[in-house]
Amino acid sequence: MLLSVSRRTDVPAWFTDWFFQRLKAGYALTRNPVNHHQITKVPLSPQTVDCIVFWTKNPAPMLPRLSQLDEMGYRYYFQFTLTPYGTDLEENLPPKEELLQTFRQLSRMLGPDRVLWRYDPVILNKTCTISWHKEQFERLCAALSGYTKRCTISFVDLYYKLNRVRDTQLLREIYPEEQDILAAAFAESGKKHGISLCTCCEERDLSAFGIPHGACVDKELVEQLCGAVLEVKRDKNQRTNCLCSQSIDLGAYNTCANGCLYCYASYSLRSLGLNMELHRPDGELLVGTVGEKDKVKELDARSNLVQQITLF
Repeated sequence: MLLSVSRRTDVPAWFTDWFFQRLKAGYALTRNPVNHHQITKVPLSPQTVDCIVFWTKNPAPMLPRLSQLDEMGYRYYFQFTLTPYGTDLEENLPPKEELLQTFRQLSRMLGPDRVLWRYDPVILNKTCTISWHKEQFERLCAALSGYTKRCTISFVDLYYKLNRVRDTQLLREIYPEEQDILAAAFAESGKKHGISLCTCCEERDLSAFGIPHGACVDKELVEQLCGAVLEVKRDKNQRTNCLCSQSIDLGAYNTCANGCLYCYASYSLRSLGLNMELHRPDGELLVGTVGEKDKVKELDARSNLVQQITLF
């Protein structure tokens, strides 16, 4: 089983204590975001979890406890989003220079193969222009050279959940010709600094610029980390153009307090406030408790590693 922690919220930044308590307990409960009363009990033993994929914009709270993951026998890697945006777009993140140092520290602890950089979403507005992105991406590539080997990019999607910010002039559609200009510049910077690029859930093919479609929950990377073949299917529960392998997500929507204006996962400030109040570090669920009408079903989870990889 592959564990996603999490597409729906930033667990390393806000819920590190809860996550480690769930590992200690050996299971976590996760509520179906579509069917509120349907709860899944997810076993979390290292023998069942083949790899953990962490998604975060600030893993600093988790860094002191990574040795515990190693001692418990878990395999894991990080998808670390680091963008050059200011507080108008990412309100509650630490200073970007501090996050850059955190990225380097994490890479020194795990190695550049296990810290994947995300420069996403790419946003264009009056301040974040094409020339500005070219400069910022080159600067970050230079700063992260040797600390990561892969960068995932995507262009902002104007989800219906973002209707509340459409009139702010901070978000707008990015046209194909603009995407091509940026892709060419990004690919050049990445190549210069030893960082390969791929896209996340993009419909357009940018392979002409040396930027293929990518998978964030990456079967090939997991196989490298495990030294074994992974028998896993593509995740049909994600967006149409997603190439990720099937995983179980422990997160919940409207629980991330990073304050990113473009976020699809935290779109209701009222729900966010209520959910943060309902969170308990020792809770089985990330938010709230099991109610009388809830139905809990244990996931029939098992390792998907089938054989060792032979290295020649």
